Amino acid sequence: AASLTFCSLIHGQPRSQSKMSKKRRNCGRAKHGRGHVNRVRCEASGVLVPKDKAIKRFIVRNIVDASAIRDIQDSSVFDGYALPKIYRKVYYCVSAAIHSKVVRVRSVKDRKNREAPKRFRPREDKKQ
Repeated sequence: AASLTFCSLIHGQPRSQSKMSKKRRNCGRAKHGRGHVNRVRCEASGVLVPKDKAIKRFIVRNIVDASAIRDIQDSSVFDGYALPKIYRKVYYCVSAAIHSKVVRVRSVKDRKNREAPKRFRPREDKKQ
């Protein structure tokens, strides 16, 4: 017979059986051993999210849009001048990342898969 504890009196079952199931192995965070983690602002909603829980994306974009790149290169004095890029790290909260389709909801079976998805790189055809 299990000893009576506060949990067994209220819930009618021993303490060892009242453990809740876990949806994710890391509980949706990468904190592991740290008691507290600084918070960052979500790019979409502005909510404060723990930095280890936030969905992070590193965005590299051209400063000039694609339509103006050719005009700038034609009028440039320097040959082969590389236009500067914008490097930016973006954080999203989970709900905003799902809503804006940055990440997708995965099935219970697919959540176990921890490898990164394959990167899509457009193949550059031969230039003549």
